Amino acid sequence: MPFIVSASQSSIIASLGLWGYVVGAPLFSYFADRVGRRPTLVFTALLTAIGSFGDALSVNYPMLAAFRFLTGMAIGADLVLVMTYMSEMSPSSKRGRYTNLAFIGGWAGIGIGPFIAALIVTSIPSIGWRLVFAVGGILAVLALAIRAFAPETVRFLTAKGKFTEADRLVSSMEVTSMKRANLKSLPEPVIKNYFKKNQNPFTILAKPKYLKRLLALFFLMFFVYFMDYPFLVIPETWAKYVLGYSGSLLSQIVFLFGVAGIGAFLGSILLRPFIDKYDRRKMTIISVIIYALGTAIMGFGGAIRSPYTFFAGAFIAELIGVGWYQLYYQMCVDNFPTSARATGYSIADGVGHSGGAIGLLVIIPLIYALGNIGGWLIPWIPAIIMTLIVLLVTPNTVGKRLEEVNEADDFAKEAK
Repeated sequence: MPFIVSASQSSIIASLGLWGYVVGAPLFSYFADRVGRRPTLVFTALLTAIGSFGDALSVNYPMLAAFRFLTGMAIGADLVLVMTYMSEMSPSSKRGRYTNLAFIGGWAGIGIGPFIAALIVTSIPSIGWRLVFAVGGILAVLALAIRAFAPETVRFLTAKGKFTEADRLVSSMEVTSMKRANLKSLPEPVIKNYFKKNQNPFTILAKPKYLKRLLALFFLMFFVYFMDYPFLVIPETWAKYVLGYSGSLLSQIVFLFGVAGIGAFLGSILLRPFIDKYDRRKMTIISVIIYALGTAIMGFGGAIRSPYTFFAGAFIAELIGVGWYQLYYQMCVDNFPTSARATGYSIADGVGHSGGAIGLLVIIPLIYALGNIGGWLIPWIPAIIMTLIVLLVTPNTVGKRLEEVNEADDFAKEAK
């Protein structure tokens, strides 16, 4: 049954997806810290499939809104859990490069996906949007099938005292690694001893050390998302209603902004050689400043009606801002212990998405108040300040095992 959604209702639908992140990420990530990464990842894939197919089969606006919120809950948790899973299964020297593969694949899909979606929707206007949602459901089912056969992470198994399972999994990984590297033996491990109390994730996060990290990372994510989501969603609306673009000029702007999205894919590849070499906190400062300058150049290009200046700014923002998202996510993974990692990450990033939901509502009034350049630049100042605070209150985690900056460090301080 066809039904019509107005522009304002479309904005609410998009916002509901983000509010779903805010609810779903901490809720399901808490279970991931208590029950396990693998079973929670299986559940979120199932929930994503249900939400996506529900979107596709919606017969009215309330039904679509409900399923978009449900899908947002699942995706919000997935963003946290996939990074957590990959980081906990990666060696310290290559943790960034392993998780970088997920970002390269993700940005490739995001770069290509909108064009495919637009082709489907415009080719079959009556049901095209349903087919796009259905494709999301099918992909979620494929992810569910893969996750069903994935092992639990070694770190979670040991944190829960399941040493036999952990040892069996490590032995299997060692055999595979030796075959791939054509080695007969592996170097002796560097052993770090520490004592871990069995505590609730929220009890751990309430400790001064982790509470400082949590607050700093949360406000960083909040203020980055405050400008990030408007940049990703609003430019067409801004060009049409604020700048008064129409006809071929508006079409050109929309096309160029879509092409600029390829920058995120290229940026994730560009980050790969540096992610495990240089301090991620300092690279985050660079990324946010360039992101802000990119959106300001975009605003300037729009104001002077120069599509190619607009494109240059958008491309820079995508390349170093969006393309380097991994830096934020990696810091959220690295700065919490195993028993509270998913929960801490989900509060910083998942609840931090509320900044994006708020930013979408206020960015146009801010542009009217601050001008086309100031509106795309000045609101970045809190995010830049937060990158400096994160530098002060979190450690450099490059090349260090997750336990070294968390559990082992706690134990060393308690022993003194």
